[in-house]
Amino acid sequence: MRSITTRTVNGWPVPPRPGWRRLAAACVLAVAVWPSRAPAQETVPFFKQNCASCHTIGGGRLTGPDLKGVTGRQPDRQWLIAFIANPKAVLDSGDPYAQKLKLEHNNIEMPVVAGMTRARAEALLELIEAESKLERSQFARSAVPDRELTPADVERGRDLFLGYQRLAGGGPACVSCHSADGGGVLGGGRLGPDLTRGYERIGGRKQLAAWLSAPATATMQPVYKAHPLEPEEILPLVAYLEHTNRHGREGGGVGPLNFFLIGLGGAALTLVGFDAIWRRRFRAVRRPLVHNNGRGDA
Repeated sequence: MRSITTRTVNGWPVPPRPGWRRLAAACVLAVAVWPSRAPAQETVPFFKQNCASCHTIGGGRLTGPDLKGVTGRQPDRQWLIAFIANPKAVLDSGDPYAQKLKLEHNNIEMPVVAGMTRARAEALLELIEAESKLERSQFARSAVPDRELTPADVERGRDLFLGYQRLAGGGPACVSCHSADGGGVLGGGRLGPDLTRGYERIGGRKQLAAWLSAPATATMQPVYKAHPLEPEEILPLVAYLEHTNRHGREGGGVGPLNFFLIGLGGAALTLVGFDAIWRRRFRAVRRPLVHNNGRGDA
């Protein structure tokens, strides 16, 4: 059996075969890199859920810029990765290019996306580059058809918003968190903003449809990720909010007043009902007593 002699340098043992050092370094590097790498199969749904409500790739500008060819407009790849990973930090640093983007898009700041890491930002940028090279990206299409909105669309959108018609995916009706044009007889929820002017604030038909297809707020995202709106429900909701934007009254107090009046009326009816029950019970006891007493006197 051949013996292996160990060389020493300054008293420290050195492996006899340099190849072991390279192999060990490669293993350490693989262990360090592998867990942090975002799986490619997860990047597409992540983009759909978190990015597609504000961006297209070749479909034109929404709330944010069209991302097709973004690496040509900003060749500094590390800047793009840093901005995707934490746009607030880049904006707060006073970066001139970030400030220019904000100014060009109505001073709307890109939010920090939940679950974002540098590895995921790199994977998203790779996805954007790959989709930009295609003749038509899967993220170029609009979520809503470009046809004229009708009164029937408005009426159905109102029914969906107020919960008179259930959403196909099983999600909650908009009125549970929002109000629009008074929010119906009882008013709408107060958790979210009044959407009477939501069509205008979000930026119009295309932007609103993209937002409804993948709401990106911290409250709405987990709910509608599991119960997304169907494409045929998005157009009526857009039509209804476009209608309230033109004809509705923001912040109307009719709903809360109606709620108060209905509650007051319900309390009054309850008291009347209890009074009637008590009176009947009292007569049921007194009548036999009077009757028996009358027979005894006879």
